Parts: sequence; structure tokens; C-alpha cells
Amino acid sequence: MNTRGAKIRMSRQLGIAITPKAGRALERRPNPPGQHGGTKDRLKGSEYKRHLREKQRLRAQYNIDEKQMRNYVRMAMQRPGNPADSLVQLLETRLDAIVYRAGLARTIYEAKQFISHGHILVNAIRVNIASQRLAANDLVTVKEESRKLASFVEAAAEMVVRVTVPYLERSREQMSAKLLYVPKLSEVPALCEMSMVIEFYSR
Repeated sequence: MNTRGAKIRMSRQLGIAITPKAGRALERRPNPPGQHGGTKDRLKGSEYKRHLREKQRLRAQYNIDEKQMRNYVRMAMQRPGNPADSLVQLLETRLDAIVYRAGLARTIYEAKQFISHGHILVNAIRVNIASQRLAANDLVTVKEESRKLASFVEAAAEMVVRVTVPYLERSREQMSAKLLYVPKLSEVPALCEMSMVIEFYSR
């Protein structure tokens, strides 16, 4: 299976770049795939389709399956306050999301792979569960012996130009990131109408 091609196709369908390569492809061909990808009727869609698309966009950005998304929405709706805020906080404090957002990995897919292969430490302890949630002041680092691997050398080079977020304190030299606090919805660079996702699962 051509996974790169699948990610590019998914990016065109959802209108977001889920990998750098998909981003370059979107610049060349921004319309959805298919013969009639650019027609207004197809892009308009129904109310249900718009809600479905936002849910799919959110899932793609965090690389989680449908069961995981339903569980996160359920937890968010059980919390006090705005469930949209709670949902993005649950997703953004996942270990793989922090590894990606900090620039320790170039894609969310790469972040999950690094974690499962034992390259990532949380508070100096090796963690191989991508969904582990972090708390304020948790420190994520790449294992010292892993920093010489080509993937991490490339990630370190790209950290210079990667846009940072206010809730992470990063160190390129140590290949680390500290979660300063649980972020607000407005601070998280997720491309999605979070309220539509909540509404989709509230039907």
C-alpha cells in the first residue's frame, strides 16, 4: 500500500496538510480528489457532511481512530465547562501530540513511531504509549543515544523554523519539550471547528 499517496489523498479530501509532503501536494492541487473535485456543489455538501468532515479533520490531525475519538468526546462532555475546550485539551496533552507539536518529530505519524520504538522519555522514564496524557511541568526528551539517528538530526534542524506554541518550552540542544500548562482552545493550532465535532457526536 502506498501510504504516502494515501496521506496526500486524505489531505486533499480534508483540505489540510497532515504531512509536509501532503502540504506541498496541496499547494499544487488544492481541490479534492476525483474528476469533479473542484465543483461548488461537492464542496458545499449537507449539514451532516460538514460536521462529518470536521470530525475527520480532527481525527487525521491527531492520528486517532473512531473508537478513540468517541471516548475523548464522551470524556469531554462529562467534564465541567465547554466540552470543545475539554476535547482539545484531552487531545493536545497526548504524548504523541506534544512530541509532534514541539518539533521532536516532523509528523504526528512519526511521533507515534518514535514513542512505540522507545526513543522518547517522560520525566526521564521511557514511555512507549503514544496516548499517555501529560500534565503541567512534565518534561519530554529524546533519549540521548537516539539523538544521533538521522530522523532526529533532521527534526532538530527543522525546529529552528517550526512555529512554537506558548504552552511548550523547547530545547533544540537537549531535544526536549516541557509542557508549561494545559492549553486553551484558542492557543492550539488545530485546523477544525471543534464545536461541530461535539455536535456530530451529540446527535
